[in-house]
Amino acid sequence: MEITTITPHIEALIFASDKPLNTLELVELVNNALAFIDDKASPDQVESAIGSLQEKYNSESFAFEIKESGGGWQFLTKKEYHKTVAQLNGDKFLKRLSIAALETLAIIAYKQPITKSEIEAIRGVNCDYAVQKLLEKDLVVITGRNEDAVGKPLVYATSKSFMDYFGINSTADLPKINEVLMEELLQATVVNENYVITDEPLETIGNEESFVNPGAEDDVPASMEIIEEETEINLAVTSEGEIVESKQDKQEGEQAEDSEV
Repeated sequence: MEITTITPHIEALIFASDKPLNTLELVELVNNALAFIDDKASPDQVESAIGSLQEKYNSESFAFEIKESGGGWQFLTKKEYHKTVAQLNGDKFLKRLSIAALETLAIIAYKQPITKSEIEAIRGVNCDYAVQKLLEKDLVVITGRNEDAVGKPLVYATSKSFMDYFGINSTADLPKINEVLMEELLQATVVNENYVITDEPLETIGNEESFVNPGAEDDVPASMEIIEEETEINLAVTSEGEIVESKQDKQEGEQAEDSEV
C-alpha cells in the first residue's frame, strides 16, 4: 500500500480521536477503513506516514503539531502558544494537584502495582482521600487485588490519563529516583583557608556583611569543604546563602582604614 494513500486517513484519525492513538491502533483502524484494498498497511508504513505528517506540521505556519504523548499520537498546540490557549481554558490550567495527592501519585507511579496500605506505610499517613481524588481524576486505576496479602486488598496503578497529563508515553519515561535524589542533595560550600567560619551572627561593615568571630577557623561545619590555598576566590557563602568577605579582605580593609587615620 502506498504511504500517500494512508497518510490522510491517519491524519483524520488522529485529529478526530478524543484520546491518543498508538501505532498498532492506527494500523487496525486504517486497514478496517480500507478493507476493499487487498494490500494491508503495516506498522512501518504507518510510522512513515506519521513522520511525514510531523514534518508537515513542524512548519511555523501551523500552531499545532503531532506528538507522541500519553501512550499514543495526538495533535497538540505548540508550547509557544500556551499563554494564548490558556485564556480559553484558564480554569482547567489552574486546577492543580495538592501536595498530598502528588506524593501519593508519585509513590503509585514508582511502586506500582501497590496497595493502599503499602502507600500509607511509605507516607506515614492515611491516604484514603488522596487515592479517591486520584481515582476521580482518572490518574490511577484499580488493576485487581493482591491475592497473597491478608484481606486481598485492591491494587493501584497509573492510568493512560496519567501519562497524558504529564506528557510521557510510559512509566519508563519517568525520572530515575537516583536522579531526583541527586538534585535534592545539598551541595557542599567551597571556601578558602583564609575564611572565618562561625555560627555567630553577622555584623554590617559599610555596605557588606562580614563575620565577627576571627578565631573560629577551626569550627568548620562538616558540610563545608576547605580548598587549596592557591584558589583566588575572595568571597564565602554561608549555609543560608549569604555572601560575606574573606578574613584576608577584612584585614586589608581594616589596615587601610588605620592608615587613613
